[in-house]
Amino acid sequence: MRGFLFGLWQIILVLMLAPLLDGIMRKLVALVHSRIGPPVHQPYLDLLKLLGKEEMVSSPYTFFRYSAVLALAAILTSAVLVPLGAAPPMESSGDIIVFIYLVTLAAVMVVLSGITSDSPFSFIGASREVMFLLTVEPVIVVALVIMAIKAQSTQFSDVIAYHAQAPFSLSVLIAGGGLFLAIIAQMARLPFDTVEADQEIMEGPFIEQSGPKLALFKWMIYVKQLIFAAVFIAVFIPWPMFENYGLSLVTILVKMAILLLLVAVVHVVNPRLRIDQAVRFFLILLVLEIGGLAFALVGS
Repeated sequence: MRGFLFGLWQIILVLMLAPLLDGIMRKLVALVHSRIGPPVHQPYLDLLKLLGKEEMVSSPYTFFRYSAVLALAAILTSAVLVPLGAAPPMESSGDIIVFIYLVTLAAVMVVLSGITSDSPFSFIGASREVMFLLTVEPVIVVALVIMAIKAQSTQFSDVIAYHAQAPFSLSVLIAGGGLFLAIIAQMARLPFDTVEADQEIMEGPFIEQSGPKLALFKWMIYVKQLIFAAVFIAVFIPWPMFENYGLSLVTILVKMAILLLLVAVVHVVNPRLRIDQAVRFFLILLVLEIGGLAFALVGS
């Protein structure tokens, strides 16, 4: 019962904090651009506005109507498997492998939303999401597998405990670099903002979504950003570690802000890559990650 209540608390926490982190990201990008930018609470206002609007259903397909709900549900389920100030509340029910499945399921829902729409822009966005699913997701998988091999466990708490004491190795550095770049793509930030690409395909797979469903998709993206940032920090930057939950949570949030600052700098100083360039980049990165996996298997 305690684990269930803690899991429920973590879901509420990520739902409430995720828009704030996106607001901080927008503010950081604006500051780097020497602009004032929107207030940090702007994502909350955007969500409230969308939730209050009428939903326009432009497709009769079931997946088009319910893909947003399923995508958010998958991401929120993955949230209870992620360490956020303490051991994952539902760690006994899943590990890194289950986490990868749930994140992939959310991406599949985005694809289904796009291909069941009648808009050609939505279909193009969905096809780009498939390309990223086949190139970015394997980089994330291999990076997490490298860390699991080093720790001899697929449980997040075991991986964190091992790497908090073990020295950095070549395979860990390769995994960390690859995961950081993959997180930028998962956050849909430049130079990998090719799925939505406002100036090219106008929100991509979400162009036909409206009202509450669009709000759920945006909320899913906010939560996914927070979760991937939490995973990267917990696995690769676990220090310092505290027994007190509140202090540990605050420390993670500070490290998230620093990580978002780095992502914002990358976002500002790089132009958007074409889809073929982005796919080629992550294929090369995947080859490097596989090399890191080989180093991990031999103990380096």
